[in-house]
Amino acid sequence: MTRTNKPNVLFWIIGIVALLWNAMGVFQYYMTTFHIDELMEGYNEQQLELAKSLPSWYNIVFAVAVIGGFLACIALLMKKKIAVTLFLISMIAVIVQMGYWLFFTNAKEIMGDNVEFMPITVIVVSILLFAYSKYCSNKFWLS
Repeated sequence: MTRTNKPNVLFWIIGIVALLWNAMGVFQYYMTTFHIDELMEGYNEQQLELAKSLPSWYNIVFAVAVIGGFLACIALLMKKKIAVTLFLISMIAVIVQMGYWLFFTNAKEIMGDNVEFMPITVIVVSILLFAYSKYCSNKFWLS
């Protein structure tokens, strides 16, 4: 099996889709940080209390997760090896953030049974992106 440093078309598709995915995460972070009142207009009293009860570090970890993932996607598309490290940092932050949300809050009781779908999806995507960046590095597509 020969190794090449020229990525295939799937690399570019995955990179662009991942960039869009992480851009949505950055937008969500922006909304929860600077437009929280607008975002929570439809929340009931319990849901508002849940959102306000999250510890201050939670928002910091959220920022690391989404900004790290966004920068990792840019680095991946630029074929830079730093993408692997950035995806790792983002993945760890995602696991901490979403793990807290799933296991240390009463979000399921307040928000309903479907509250688990998005956090689990975000965790899986972050793991897959980290694994893919390692694959790309092993294929010598990143320098």
